[in-house]
Amino acid sequence: MNVNLFLLIAFCIAILFILFLVTKLRRVRGQLSIIEEALEDIKSGNLNRRMLAKKNDMTRKICYGINDIAMNSQTQLIRQKQSEQAYKRLMTSISHDVKTPLASLVGYLEAIECKIVAGEEKDEYVHVAFEKAHYLKHFVENLFEWVKLDSGEQIFHFDILDLNELSRNIIVDWISVLENSNFDYAFDIPETEYLMRIDTNAYSRILNNLLQNVLIHSKGTKIIFHVFEDDLQAKITITDNGKGISPDHLPHIFERMYQCDQSRSAGGNGLGLSIVKELVAVHKGTITVDSTPNRGTTFTLLLPKSL
Repeated sequence: MNVNLFLLIAFCIAILFILFLVTKLRRVRGQLSIIEEALEDIKSGNLNRRMLAKKNDMTRKICYGINDIAMNSQTQLIRQKQSEQAYKRLMTSISHDVKTPLASLVGYLEAIECKIVAGEEKDEYVHVAFEKAHYLKHFVENLFEWVKLDSGEQIFHFDILDLNELSRNIIVDWISVLENSNFDYAFDIPETEYLMRIDTNAYSRILNNLLQNVLIHSKGTKIIFHVFEDDLQAKITITDNGKGISPDHLPHIFERMYQCDQSRSAGGNGLGLSIVKELVAVHKGTITVDSTPNRGTTFTLLLPKSL
């Protein structure tokens, strides 16, 4: 009698276990069907599709994995579209920045070649043509450098150099330019030696682009250049007393091809400051800008003493 009871209990347990397995398999089969449907949906381009799963579902990890794949693919697609839009804007801007001065240059040269102008007027046309050609040369150089930076092909050579001496050597070449542009100037560079790892060409381009930016865009009459130092980093500030930058433009000035003067009458090409930001980053530094409309602008450059 006890044996029969035991067998009955065992049989009931087996039946319950089989029912549990059947129920579980049916649920798994249903989940697999949903997974298959979701994969087809994602494959067709619906990257917003997500899989829902309970904590004790056998397919939980698979569902979460599919969700991660869909989210990553969606992120990559958004970045790709943003990149495509950025490059479209870049190509449009480049086309404008090359086509306009080139057409003007050709027009002046045709007038000279066809002898439409003569004497002082011819000399003036030659001067304007020279300026247009110089602008195109400067633009192409900046564009070429930006492309190398953006693609990671730029090669840097870091040496242990005296930051103060290097800064003085760069700044001294600007004195005549500033004076010819009716700019007052004040340079405060310590006489003491401050050694740090610097790429000479990159640092020269950083300062030259910032100073050129002041000359072209500030509409000011004075520029102040300061170098401050401590044991950890060098702080360089370039301040002008010009028209300043509006709060709407301020967050975007380091973006490639961005120009505060939408009419492009100022003569910039929107690459100078983006190159500066890239070159500062190569030195593991940071650059920020503070500006008050009609009162002036200050660029602050922080460079760590050791990379």
